[in-house]
Amino acid sequence: MIGLISATAAGAAARDRLAAAWPDRTRVYEGPVGDAVRAAFAQCEQLVCFLATGAVVRLVAPLLSGKTADPGVVCVDEGGRFAVSLVGGHAGGANELAREVGEVLGAEPVVTTATDSVDLPGLDTLDLPVEGDVAGVSRALLDGEAVALRAEVAWPLPPLPVAAEGSYTIRLTDRLVRAAEREVVLRPSSLVVGVGASKGAPVEEVLGLIEGALREAGLAAASVAELATVDAKAGEPGLVEAARRLGVPLVTYSAGELAAVVVPNPSDAPLAAVGTPSVAEAAALVRGGELLVPKRKSAGHPAMATCAVVRRPGRGRLAVVGLGPGARDLLTPRAKAELRRASVLVGLDQYVDQIRDLLRPGTRILESGLGAEEERARAAVEEARKGRAVALIGSGDAGVYAMASPALAEASDDIDVVGVPGVTAALAAGAILGAPLGHDHVSISLSDLHTPWEVIERRVRAAAEADLVVTFYNPRSRGRHWQLPKALGILAEHRAPTTPVGVVRNASRPDESARLTTLAALDPATVDMMTVVTVGNTATREIAGRMVTPRGYRWQEEPE
Repeated sequence: MIGLISATAAGAAARDRLAAAWPDRTRVYEGPVGDAVRAAFAQCEQLVCFLATGAVVRLVAPLLSGKTADPGVVCVDEGGRFAVSLVGGHAGGANELAREVGEVLGAEPVVTTATDSVDLPGLDTLDLPVEGDVAGVSRALLDGEAVALRAEVAWPLPPLPVAAEGSYTIRLTDRLVRAAEREVVLRPSSLVVGVGASKGAPVEEVLGLIEGALREAGLAAASVAELATVDAKAGEPGLVEAARRLGVPLVTYSAGELAAVVVPNPSDAPLAAVGTPSVAEAAALVRGGELLVPKRKSAGHPAMATCAVVRRPGRGRLAVVGLGPGARDLLTPRAKAELRRASVLVGLDQYVDQIRDLLRPGTRILESGLGAEEERARAAVEEARKGRAVALIGSGDAGVYAMASPALAEASDDIDVVGVPGVTAALAAGAILGAPLGHDHVSISLSDLHTPWEVIERRVRAAAEADLVVTFYNPRSRGRHWQLPKALGILAEHRAPTTPVGVVRNASRPDESARLTTLAALDPATVDMMTVVTVGNTATREIAGRMVTPRGYRWQEEPE
């Protein structure tokens, strides 16, 4: 919950705007400001104070206990010009909150955290438990000193300016080790603990078994991602409470799923009780991995719990990102976030140039020229399979005549794939022309490099007969000059010569151009590969210089 505190009418007005925008996230604190701040500080994860920073400093100073425990605090000035991240920039989420508040109120976010200021991911913001000299290693990264990355487990980290060797170290490990001097230890969520339990097994017995197994194997409890068991034990109190205390989910599988897993130590007892010869080992291994701790029993008499520990390999992450038609303000916030998250970027060189300034320092770039789509797709998938965070970029929407199809054809279920939608060329052109896509429409590429012309022609003819608005991608190039006239001729068999046609070149870019013509008047020689051609249906009209395809609302029908 975010506590909102104000002292003046102007502050209250801004406060109420934020409360209206986030009704489920915020709580307004009324009354004397000091009392309101103290109450919100104790009850909320974050605060937004519509007060001077000096006043907030004096009010919260006596309440501070430590950076990992304090809520994030953001100050907004009386004029609503700035949203200042004051306390808990990383741990309390104040930096991101300042940006969010800025978007709602039109204020400039002010973030002074050193790593954020130079666009480096903070070591305490990676969603991984962190130990050791965070301040010292972060300072070394900021100062450009050599920081070595020792990754004992493959894991999709964001870009970090690291070296093979260095006097400072970032160590990524699930081993039970202490951070050395000038070292940070990051704990990946790579361990799965399979657990079985008799009815009524005490939580202390379950926890003691798990913690002892991890300790003796030299494994860190902070790297446990989940407890896993058979679904018949989903509500077993000892298992539920053990998962809660460890801060991980309790994941369950059916007896049939577990029975299909080959394990080194099957047993007749669980087979008779829940229908599978193994619970602990099978539940840990069901999604693959390396068995580090075979099944072991608790120390009770009789033993009421079993556990096994598996290390699952870090899954690489492939984000297929649509960059939109070219204008920076049509690049979505989600796309920007994925570009900043990726440690490897793969894309066409001209698209890389569009967003190079958005990449974080240390991002590795794999770029190539036109005609290398399959090579880029394979490279992106291969990098993700190495456990890396990869962004594969394409123009418009990556799923529309772009990189998503070849990439997903290469990818298997051993990596995570995230699709990030973008504004397509058809949508960008349509917005410029008016509303040509107001009713049913279809997009057809006239490039026959990958699709036989006979197939393309059948699709154009079907769209013509169905009276669909048609947007032509890749309409004409130096080597392909006859396809567009042929396609227009097919449409002309079913539509009047006066049918509106919109022609948009470089939609949303600085050299954008657009014109409205007709099916009979369009000169195909004026069209190139940077152009989108939209042909209306029999209902499409030019209204006040705009291309409009009516929805067919009854209230728009002309009276008889």
